[in-house]
Amino acid sequence: MNRLCIIPCGSRKIWDIHAAAGPTEARQAYVGAFHKACQRYAVTFFTDWVILSAKHGFLLPDDIVPSNYDLAFNHKSTDIISIDSLRQQLVDKRLDHIKDIVMLGGKKHARVMSQLYDPSCSVTYPLSDCKGIGYMLQKLNNELLAASAQK
Repeated sequence: MNRLCIIPCGSRKIWDIHAAAGPTEARQAYVGAFHKACQRYAVTFFTDWVILSAKHGFLLPDDIVPSNYDLAFNHKSTDIISIDSLRQQLVDKRLDHIKDIVMLGGKKHARVMSQLYDPSCSVTYPLSDCKGIGYMLQKLNNELLAASAQK
């Protein structure tokens, strides 16, 4: 693994649609349009990708999310995962050696990422030029459409 795409989790979750869903794989737990577009992008352009959650940290696609929660990195809460815990997860999940990282989040995620990765890592933010989530979604969908047209 030498490239990694990190995607944000999103506030809409499977339990918002199916309250009795129970513990769910991370790849299926987040159901919002933006998250789903990020996930399609990650699957299309990357071999390796993870979801970044303010509660659970780095989630591999088959990691289990036990239940619903409402937490974001810009919330004022003691329930937000600590930078030290995120650093430990990078080691535990064997993500700490990757030097080419693409983050599909916005400014709140960039603040977290800047605390995790040293300058020797290439961390890019392809959506940083977008003015809002609607523009981010449009950019992702355009990239996916272009990729499917090339197949």
